[in-house]
Amino acid sequence: METCIPPHLPVLLAGRWFSGLAPAFAQQLLALGQPRPLDAGEALFLRGDALEGGLFAVLQGSIGFSGVGGLGEQAREALLTRMGPSTWFGEIALFDGSPRTHDAYAMEPSTVLQVARQPLLDWLGRHPVHWHDLGVLMSGRMRAAFTALEDLALLPAPQRLARRLVAMARGYGEWRDDLPAQPRLRVTQEQLARMLSISRQTANQLLQDLQARGIVRVQRGEIDILQWQALCALRF
Repeated sequence: METCIPPHLPVLLAGRWFSGLAPAFAQQLLALGQPRPLDAGEALFLRGDALEGGLFAVLQGSIGFSGVGGLGEQAREALLTRMGPSTWFGEIALFDGSPRTHDAYAMEPSTVLQVARQPLLDWLGRHPVHWHDLGVLMSGRMRAAFTALEDLALLPAPQRLARRLVAMARGYGEWRDDLPAQPRLRVTQEQLARMLSISRQTANQLLQDLQARGIVRVQRGEIDILQWQALCALRF
């Protein structure tokens, strides 16, 4: 009998975490996962939602994660990060069972692989050794979060922008090392500004400076990286 290979398997295998899993766990995630399309702006889950989803992987498009602080007219939304193809998330809630801590929504037409929580927990109960794999996934997320906090506290805006562009082009460290960086980033200046906690005007000025130096090309809703090594050098 021929084995049915899911069409989204190549996308998942491009990710560092999934490609390193033991075959039994990888096959179980594929068996339990169901593709879920999302329109641009559609919420995957909201802050405070119960754990209906489980574990997710981005197959196409991008998912943004945001939080809101303040009340009434003083409320401000921060775009914390965005995740693209091959990225897995939702593992923290598998450990603590608490409601969602942030809003997650499609930043463009997107598709995620959704692995139902209870069937996954049942399988892990019979194969507890694979909890370690989920711990590795969570530790990577914590490292990235601490790095972002350190950058925000210590680095000037031009350096933070360069680091964010490089991180996005490399899938925030989620892709395998042997894969090339993404030369075109689908992100608006407003989104970049919200991720870096700067004004849109500042983001525009920084991008225009990089464009004048021939390092990037800024287009509507997109940024082309023209000189990868030069952009990487600006991180330090």
